[in-house]
Amino acid sequence: MKKFLLTGLLLSGIIFSGMAQSKQASDPKAKTVLDGVSSKFKALKSVVANFVLKVEGANNSVAESKKGTVYMKGSKYKVTMEGQEIISDNKTSWTYAKDVNEVTINNVDQSSGAMTPAKLFTNFYDKDFLYRLTPETTEKGKVLQNIEMTPTDKSKNIFKVIVSVDKKAQNIAKMKVFEKNGNRYTYEITNFTPNAAVNDATFVFDPKKYPGVEVVDLR
Repeated sequence: MKKFLLTGLLLSGIIFSGMAQSKQASDPKAKTVLDGVSSKFKALKSVVANFVLKVEGANNSVAESKKGTVYMKGSKYKVTMEGQEIISDNKTSWTYAKDVNEVTINNVDQSSGAMTPAKLFTNFYDKDFLYRLTPETTEKGKVLQNIEMTPTDKSKNIFKVIVSVDKKAQNIAKMKVFEKNGNRYTYEITNFTPNAAVNDATFVFDPKKYPGVEVVDLR
């Protein structure tokens, strides 16, 4: 579970990387919705978004909920969750685990298909998924446009993702990931702040702020 939480929302590719591109056609109405989200996000200078991750096992067992925040500026990002941080300046990535006070450093593979926060809000969907628009729903006063996505690579553990877009704001409001083993992960965006004031230092791990941190440098 910890491994998923450390790499999950962003998201280092456990969901999306390595999937083959498909030439099959997707629902053009769904593409219009996703393209709208992508275009709006690309026009922003920065974003700060709060989210809640809900984890459910098979048969609705072992439910767990964690809060987090993601900071984005271009291709740079920082994800903070309870006791965990993932930071990238698009050249170097740092994964910090508070329980062991350890940070792992890697080079960012620019040729990788790994998912990042910026890709999540932009155009990840065109290459790796088939998608279709399903009926709208209303949650917490918001009208949601729901898009069911299925990976083109059927060998992956993920067999379905449902992306819910706030129809008025044109932002991703929620994403639910379904695994073949019965596990389900729901990411709900609880607050989305466009063009927030985010300093570039946010996207670099500063060991001085973590006294005694053990550094595992894999570069």
